[in-house]
Amino acid sequence: MLKSIATGGALALASFSQAVLAGSTATIDYVEYAAVDAPTDTTSHAGGGADAAAMLARDTFRNPALPGFHPDPSIVRVGDDFYTVTSTFSWFPGLPILHSKDLVNWLMIGNAIDRPGQVDFSGLGTNRGLFAPAITYQDGIFWILNTCIECGDNFVITATDPAGPWSDPVWLDFGGIDPSLYFAEDGTAWITYNDAPPGPPRYEGHRAIWMQQFDPGTMQVMAERTLLVDGGVNPSENPIWAEGPHIYKVAGWYYLLTAEGGTADQHSQTIYRSRDLQGPYEPGPFNPILTQRDLPADRPDRVEATGHADIVQLDDGSWWGVFLATRPFAGQSTLLGRETFLLPLEWQDGWPRFLDRGEAVPMQLARPNLPRDQPVDHSSWREDFEAPLSDEWIGLRTPGTDQQLAVATGEGVLQLVAGSAAAGSLGKPAFTGRRLRHHSADIVTRVDFDPSRPEEFAGLLAFMDENHFLAVGKEQGKLVARLRTDAAQPETGEVVAVHSLRTNGPVELRIALRAGSAQLSWREADTDRWQMLGGQINVEPLASIHAGLFTGLVVGPYAYAPD
Repeated sequence: MLKSIATGGALALASFSQAVLAGSTATIDYVEYAAVDAPTDTTSHAGGGADAAAMLARDTFRNPALPGFHPDPSIVRVGDDFYTVTSTFSWFPGLPILHSKDLVNWLMIGNAIDRPGQVDFSGLGTNRGLFAPAITYQDGIFWILNTCIECGDNFVITATDPAGPWSDPVWLDFGGIDPSLYFAEDGTAWITYNDAPPGPPRYEGHRAIWMQQFDPGTMQVMAERTLLVDGGVNPSENPIWAEGPHIYKVAGWYYLLTAEGGTADQHSQTIYRSRDLQGPYEPGPFNPILTQRDLPADRPDRVEATGHADIVQLDDGSWWGVFLATRPFAGQSTLLGRETFLLPLEWQDGWPRFLDRGEAVPMQLARPNLPRDQPVDHSSWREDFEAPLSDEWIGLRTPGTDQQLAVATGEGVLQLVAGSAAAGSLGKPAFTGRRLRHHSADIVTRVDFDPSRPEEFAGLLAFMDENHFLAVGKEQGKLVARLRTDAAQPETGEVVAVHSLRTNGPVELRIALRAGSAQLSWREADTDRWQMLGGQINVEPLASIHAGLFTGLVVGPYAYAPD
């Protein structure tokens, strides 16, 4: 039986059947992912024998808490449960909801934007769309405020179950980005957000933090707004991109937590406080409370771009925060994008901080004082298409009416209709993938495809954005690798390796990623010997630093057929 992955009704099923008859459908038998020479995500592999390893597994965890493309985390605690949501830009489904009971093991339970009618990403670049969601809980209702860049501005959605379904967006009448919702003790609700300063900007990146009252009943904001921060901690230094604000009340003080410095290597986290919710807010004596911009570049286990944090308090009185950061393999280059890290928050003289000045983000540290949740291991997985795809699988932009892919659950295959939108276009490519989680990983698939025309293609796509990707697959009579690192290159990518095929049967394909290089290989489906396709490929140009900073590599099956 075919299970549709995109909503499309009878028209979608009809289009799918016609495409199958036309012979432009690829059959994907499986996709397999395996990290190479990587420790497990939640424990250490330090020496000391089995007893020492078991002790580390009980008492420590390893950063990042959410490896791979998971930027702009926001977190909320509801009883013994924690939920987090991260940005997805123009990927669909969007806004993943993850659940944990120990802050270390996070399981994806759904996506808040999972229906084509909620938000339309059609024609948007990969770095547009859903920026910086903020999740809140009040009186049995979960709230997410979010900004959709070039697709509607600010909106709010709600759910009684964080796994969904989430409501359709209610669009809000205010500008700016990064809205977050705070419910005050007197029952009022307030939105803080980044917007232009009150007068003409004094410099590039001059922004301000504003507050506006919100009516949860009518789902609209009040007209009047209050300026909380103009510029940043030290206006004389022309601070840039004050953003990502959250408010908390602790011991009679209102604390305003914001990011500053842009989302690259100068990123940081700052803190302010006030006795009154609407200010005035004074910056803390120790700012920023989190940054890595002053540390030496040759330090081990280097972490960069720290910021955009959100925090929660545990029953033992401790505070913990999630924030985004990167793990470059060279310079500021990473294929993983911005990931979610976890650190405790220390309080000194009524002010919080994550790290002392010059202190590096630890990659291994003591676990929170919480009962251990079920372990979540990202180091390997295999998809045999025996059931509908999990929430981990995402595609580019909002699905249209024509169905592009479906799981034939009775046969254990994914059937992928070759679409006319190339990976480098702003259309809807026939592509679904999962986030790269490790610098070194192998991704393998088995594809059966009988192209009837030149340039028809089916195989694996490793995609950062429409101008930065690597694809390997079958074309008519050959295997082809295509690389795109610049908008001036063809939308299908430039050919970087070719190998003629003797037969047209199924083949297995492998992308072996090793930091900034990739090796492609293949084998006929009934043989054991892998053969190289071309030589080492430099994929450092695919790194997020060259592709707008926002996203991370997503890898999976892809099929293309020109009109």
